[in-house]
Amino acid sequence: MVEKDEAEPGGVISEEEAAQYDRQIRLWGLEAQKRLRASRVLLVGMKGLGAEVAKNLILAGVKAVTMLDHQQVTAEDIQAQFLIPVGSLGKNRAEASLARAQDLNPMVDVKADPEDVAQKPEEFFTRFDVVCLTCCSQEVLVKVDQICHKNHIKFFMGDVFGYRGCMFADLGKHEFVEEKTKTVRASPGAEDGPDAKKAKLDLVETTLAKKCVAFCLLEEALMVSWSSEKAKAALKRTTADYFLLQVLLKFRTEKGRDPLLQSYTEDAEVLLQLRNDVLASLSVGTELLPDDFVSHCFSELAPVCAVVGGVLSQEVVKALSQRDSPLNNFFFFDGMKGNGIVECLAPS
Repeated sequence: MVEKDEAEPGGVISEEEAAQYDRQIRLWGLEAQKRLRASRVLLVGMKGLGAEVAKNLILAGVKAVTMLDHQQVTAEDIQAQFLIPVGSLGKNRAEASLARAQDLNPMVDVKADPEDVAQKPEEFFTRFDVVCLTCCSQEVLVKVDQICHKNHIKFFMGDVFGYRGCMFADLGKHEFVEEKTKTVRASPGAEDGPDAKKAKLDLVETTLAKKCVAFCLLEEALMVSWSSEKAKAALKRTTADYFLLQVLLKFRTEKGRDPLLQSYTEDAEVLLQLRNDVLASLSVGTELLPDDFVSHCFSELAPVCAVVGGVLSQEVVKALSQRDSPLNNFFFFDGMKGNGIVECLAPS
């Protein structure tokens, strides 16, 4: 994995950094901030969601962020992606985002990589502590997750489709510490007076408990069998957005793009047919996704990007700092209802 620079033995934080990250250090502690300061992140996909994740991680004070995207800036990007300045149409999306991303926090080493993640060799990913993919095909997501799982690299994916958004985490075998509080009852004193009354007040003790949780691969999470009786019972409690994600990933695989407003009628018909095919392959009924789902999953909506990007980057920070319980393993956000749900989906 990544080694600390010799100039920073033990991940020592300078006085300037301590001042910059004072609020965060108070929130999650100096040791957690040191871990962040020593961590390198690969962020793939610099559309609206990628910009939100980049902003949050750079401000959090990781050591380095590499933004990777081989696509060119579109008119939609200029409207939805705040790191891209006006006049960048046709330029590489990662390179166009670089200057504003660097300005967010000069203490973080921010780089742009204009190459295609699908063409990167396995050793490329081993340079990072976290790999976060957005706007990628299912084939690429599965391949990179397998590489990360094998090399003990934290893996995340995220996507936004209209009013719907999601994230997935594969942290392998992840160890972390969690704060636990307990109330210690004071023994009754025999004396009277103000001091005696103070002694009788209950005290709250805070301790750090070490925990460990295991995550499954994305491929396994997407191939859950729903044929058993136990699975059928669990199906009633599973959000329909899990199945919607599979339909949208299938669309991306077949079309090489996401649904477009410019071709709404055509794409809506394709989505409905894919809904039938995907749900049939999973042995679940099409009633899980009523026909009106197609009207909610076109384009990237900035408010949905902000929410999903906030949750996704928070989980990256938790994974790197090893503080607090991580979300295991899916998070789905419904922008129509304004609520999110965590689902743990893994082979039984």
